[in-house]
Order: sequence, then structure tokens, then C-alpha cells
Amino acid sequence: MAQDDRSARHDDREMRIGAIARPDAYLLHEVIRAQGDDEIRRHGGALFLSAFAAGLSIALSLIVPGVLKSHLPAADWTKIPVSMGYAVGFLVVVLGRQQLFTENTITPVLPFLHDRTPKTAWRVLRLWGVVLAGNILATAAIAAVLAHSEAFPPTVQAAFAEISHTAIAHGFGATVIKAVLAGWIIALMVWILPATGAAAPFVIALMTWLVALCGLAHVVVGSVEAFYLVLTGAASMADYLWRFFLPTLIGNVFGGVALVAALNFGQVAPEVEETRSVEGE
Repeated sequence: MAQDDRSARHDDREMRIGAIARPDAYLLHEVIRAQGDDEIRRHGGALFLSAFAAGLSIALSLIVPGVLKSHLPAADWTKIPVSMGYAVGFLVVVLGRQQLFTENTITPVLPFLHDRTPKTAWRVLRLWGVVLAGNILATAAIAAVLAHSEAFPPTVQAAFAEISHTAIAHGFGATVIKAVLAGWIIALMVWILPATGAAAPFVIALMTWLVALCGLAHVVVGSVEAFYLVLTGAASMADYLWRFFLPTLIGNVFGGVALVAALNFGQVAPEVEETRSVEGE
């Protein structure tokens, strides 16, 4: 009887340890893979509407920093609080489960790495195409509102323009590198979110604040900024396409897929193969 009591206490202790222990890499992989499976099977219309909503919401990552900048003095230290406003759009998008292209450089890629078939590859490419189109169309629409309406006073408009110029301020190669780092950070955020629980808003805010503070390039947020410049006559569509969109898209995809999805899949690949073998028996 005493042995049974000790065994029961041991089992209870193991359960309590498991409840508070952080999930291992394989568990994180499986959570994100399940999310990716759901995403690549969603109806195209629902994906597009969610992506369009995300493109509108992410404009807060220009609006909030612009408003903050217009109320702060011209000093170097103001970059810190202004860049904090960048996180607002991501908080709305991620917590609202809206479709953002850079999140999708990891979630649907894991199902493909698990099932490398033409069917799964097509589903991933379809998801990317629909989400990117919805995001970019929405950023153009919201940028038009910001540029041509009187919703914000001239001081805020000037802040929008100053912030937005960073989107096209660098050469192709430098923008690619900045975009690789941004894609890496955003994909890392997506990877660790299942382990954060109630701390998820803090993690989102911290990781996206780093993107802004380091002056990195994000294809969706930066599209709001670049379209704002185009629509106010401060830049051309060629500037948008060649100085911003193409290098940023290349970098974000590489940073998310190669540096996070592929590398993190690599560390759990033996467990994935072992699970397949067990299930196949």
C-alpha cells in the first residue's frame, strides 16, 4: 500500500512538472504544423479577406509612430518610444488571427517539409499568393486614405513622410539584408508564440519593436509607407517595386523559410521520422 502511495505521489509530481515545463522543439513544431495544415486548407475567399483585413490593420504600425513622433521633440532618444508604436499593428493582426504574409513564411512551410508532395507545394504557393495580394492591396488602400484625407493634421502627415522615407532609403542589397533579419525575427516570434501563453502580447510587442528599432524592412508595413510616398508624389512606383518591394520580399521569405522554418525543422526531423515509422507500423 505504501508503495502504491509513493507511486501515486511520483505520478502526480511528474504531471505537475509537465504542466509547468516549457514545451520542447518537437511540440512547438507540431503545434505550428497543425496551424499550417489548417491555413493551407482554408477557402481562398476567406484567406483573401483575412489578408486584406491584416493589410488595413498593419497601417497602425505607421499611424501610431507618426502620431507619437509629431508630439515628441526632435531628439535622438525619441526613436525608442516612436518605434514602440510599430508593435501596435502587429498586436492587432496576430492576436486577431488575421493573415500576414511574413507569418506565413513558417506556418505553411512546416506541413510542406513534413509532406514534400506537389499537392502540398501548390497549397503553400496558393496561400502565399492570396495572402500577399490581400496584404498589398489593403496597404495601397489605407495609404491612399492617409495621403488624401484630412484625418490627420499636417504635423502628423509630415511625421508619416519622414518615417516612410526609410522604406526606400537604401540600396537593393542593403534592403535585402534588412529584410532577411526582419523575416527571421518575425518567424522566430511565430515559432515561440505557442510557448508563451498569457505573455504572447508582450512577446509580439518586444519582437516587432526590435524590427522597428533596428530599422529593418517588412514587406507589408513598408508597403504602407512606400505607397504613402508614391501617393503623395515623394516617390515613384518604380521606387516602390525595385527599391523596396522586390528586395524586401526576397529577404523576408529567405529569413522566414531558410533561417527559421528549415533550420528549426532540421532539429526535430529525427523525431518526425521516428513518429512516421511508429505510425506506419
